[in-house]
Amino acid sequence: MRALVISGGGSKGAFAGGIAQYLLEEKKHNYDLFLGTSTGSLLISHLALGKIQTIKKAFTSVNQSSIFSTNPFLIVNSKGEERIKINHFNVLKNFIRGRKTFGESFNLKNLLVEQLTEAAFTQLKQSQKQVVVSVANLSANTIEYKALKDCTYADFLDWIWISCNFVPFMSLVTKDGCEYADGGLGCIIPIEKAIRLGATHIDAILLDTEFQHTNRMHARNPFDTLGTVFNFISDRIEMQNMHIGKLVAEDYKATLKVYYTPRVLTTNSLVFNQPQMKAWWEEGYEYAKNHPHNQ
Repeated sequence: MRALVISGGGSKGAFAGGIAQYLLEEKKHNYDLFLGTSTGSLLISHLALGKIQTIKKAFTSVNQSSIFSTNPFLIVNSKGEERIKINHFNVLKNFIRGRKTFGESFNLKNLLVEQLTEAAFTQLKQSQKQVVVSVANLSANTIEYKALKDCTYADFLDWIWISCNFVPFMSLVTKDGCEYADGGLGCIIPIEKAIRLGATHIDAILLDTEFQHTNRMHARNPFDTLGTVFNFISDRIEMQNMHIGKLVAEDYKATLKVYYTPRVLTTNSLVFNQPQMKAWWEEGYEYAKNHPHNQ
């Protein structure tokens, strides 16, 4: 069984889309299993259906307004780098409304309804493809994996949306009596899960460099500090996921190929810049084309 696994990474998901396009269209890989976390969960349903141009158009056309119904920050350019500042008005408005997070991402949920139709969902459910997204159950303190075949259409849309909600900047969702958030809070890249579901060959796309190259600018405001802390935690989780994934692959004698980004694409993946994301998609395609795995 062959699996395609795509990590979390916000706007960097465009780079993963380019890699996946090459693997599906040029290498003709026929995947039985598609797993994604956060931005990866946004890609995998369309990839499983072979609707690459549809998801490419959607993924490279979004901006901040496409994602946030209440945007908790402003984007400023500082020394050639895009950085975030607190949108005090929106954050205060959210607190007055009794919300539990700085921002809300209901626009992303509406976008999902537009992009993944019920007909497409039904087509996938009737196929042999397995599509699985990871979410963090904060109430039960565990990571859960939601398979499309076990869900209704409305529920699966919810799980995709939840998998992408990077709390506390995006919505904290209560579902089935529990509070849920971004799957990346516990599992950046679900390689281990793919193997335990029966995958014998895994192509994993990790939206980070193989070795640490980041030297982040000093924080200038509380959001900068929160972003830096969460990025640090994500890096540790990512390293653990990869270490465990490789060990499990060895134990199960599964073949694992990992595609990293060749450079640091951004230090703020919650900035959705259309021209940049279009360029990343093409860069991802060319990177996969020239990757040693594919020679």
